[in-house]
Amino acid sequence: MQLSPLVQRFVLHFGEMGSRWGINRTVGQIYALLFTAARPLNADEIAESLGFSRSNVSIGLKELESWNLVRLSHQPGDRREYFSAPDDVWAIFRTLAEERRRREIDPTLSMLREVQLETPSDPDDKHAQRRMQEMYELILLVTGWFSDMQKLDVATLEKLMRLGSRVTKLLEVKDKLSGALGGKPAEGKRKPARTKKE
Repeated sequence: MQLSPLVQRFVLHFGEMGSRWGINRTVGQIYALLFTAARPLNADEIAESLGFSRSNVSIGLKELESWNLVRLSHQPGDRREYFSAPDDVWAIFRTLAEERRRREIDPTLSMLREVQLETPSDPDDKHAQRRMQEMYELILLVTGWFSDMQKLDVATLEKLMRLGSRVTKLLEVKDKLSGALGGKPAEGKRKPARTKKE
């Protein structure tokens, strides 16, 4: 299967980027090919298209399967396995994010939690532990926010992302309103009585 210059350019670039993201270049190129393919491909077609050995393709496909980034299918009268990427780019993004969290973020959070249980013996260790606590809290905040985003349906998530910096303006308006209403007592509560000195 001959790749068009358009697809070839994407495949080569994705392989380069994959190696920067911590995945094998071969795996990145296989995924780019499957992502752009109009139909599911078998391992022989992938090997021929990319000029890889059949064993390299098998290893790459196993890696992609472990990331839940490929779908396996069969065709009538054909014993070979066919592979494709999910159609929904949002599903791909969510899967990638979830897998990265599970493989990279969760172990870091576990280590930082364990460090917080230790009792530092000197000022330098106390300082280091405080810094690690700050990192832990930031990672928790980000992962909590991301988990909330993962629960949104695609249409809502897309709208939210398109808002961009307008979200900041909305928060500024909310803060101004809260400040303006801050002097007003909450329902069921009274303002403290003023003294003559006030």
